[in-house]
Amino acid sequence: MNTYIISDTHFNHANIIKYCHRPFKSIKEMNETIIKNWNSIVKSDDIIYHLGDFILGSEWDLKNMVARLNGKIYLIRGNHDKLRTKSFEKAGIKILKNAPILLEDYKIALTHRPLPDTMLKKGYVNVHGHIHEKKLEKIYDTKLFSIERHINVSCDVIGFKPILITDLINKSIERN
Repeated sequence: MNTYIISDTHFNHANIIKYCHRPFKSIKEMNETIIKNWNSIVKSDDIIYHLGDFILGSEWDLKNMVARLNGKIYLIRGNHDKLRTKSFEKAGIKILKNAPILLEDYKIALTHRPLPDTMLKKGYVNVHGHIHEKKLEKIYDTKLFSIERHINVSCDVIGFKPILITDLINKSIERN
């Protein structure tokens, strides 16, 4: 069993293609590419921490999307996750409340939006999404949000596929 992390898939969200300059011609192409990438590495018993903005659409859309994705999905809701908690749970997604979610073994804090350094436990790195392809230092004050303590896992910057948590941690170590 492996553990992966991803954020901001925005399944079924047409405007995200234009807004984030995603390399897709249509929602269908974007959805199918992310599903293919996801399932090429994630096995049925693997864990996926999705850090928000999973899908736009109805309960039916959600249920059908989850049925197509491998792994056990744990979701920290993002600002676009408008469906009710019960809808996510009925579809097979476990909602994680009270973010940041601390993964003690890895010394990481999982959130949708970046956290200011003052809200991070000493020695922890904030793994987040929300900013898509943008650089943290371009939109946040680096006196409050240090680059060294933040890792963006928006699918836009990790190749539109989940990243293995150990690879993410190694990436963090290399960066520091």
